[in-house]
Amino acid sequence: MAAFIASFIFVLLAEMGDKTQLLAMAFAARYEAWKVLVAVFIATFLNHSLAVAAGRILVTVIPMDLISFIAALSFVGFGLWTIRGDELHGEDKKATRFGPIITVGIAFFFAEMGDKTQLATISLAVQYQNAVSVLMGTTAAMVVSDAIGIVFGMIMKKHIPAKAIKWMSAIIFILFGLVGMYKVIAGRMA
Repeated sequence: MAAFIASFIFVLLAEMGDKTQLLAMAFAARYEAWKVLVAVFIATFLNHSLAVAAGRILVTVIPMDLISFIAALSFVGFGLWTIRGDELHGEDKKATRFGPIITVGIAFFFAEMGDKTQLATISLAVQYQNAVSVLMGTTAAMVVSDAIGIVFGMIMKKHIPAKAIKWMSAIIFILFGLVGMYKVIAGRMA
């Protein structure tokens, strides 16, 4: 259960203000919200399945201490990436001959490649070594986050500054990363 909860929280925070959340908001202006969410679920499940598999493979090839340190360091990186922010570059405007679910799904799948939430999923799979819980947690978080983006995006912009949300998410990532690095270093010195 810890792997599911941690995966859910980390990816939910990482997705806030992320380009795929912005993409969900943009697609929801063109298509029915439920179709966008179905596409987000399918694309995320497929993409994060690859990320979890990559994380599981890393554990068999690289020493666990090194992987744990790199995973913790990556959370600091995710925090800094969150501060920098993401932007859409026309992914939501491209014409398509496919229906909304396939169009949004393909866009999401490729937008998520190399994204901080995919990289976080790899790190979480390494850290928790529970592929199913990590996959379920990260997928659920993406769907919830993008649903929030679709439904409350405009309301939140009016009442909570985007900068405040971005900084809170970034600080949480950096703190978890620093704590993780400390645990690895302290374990090595003991």
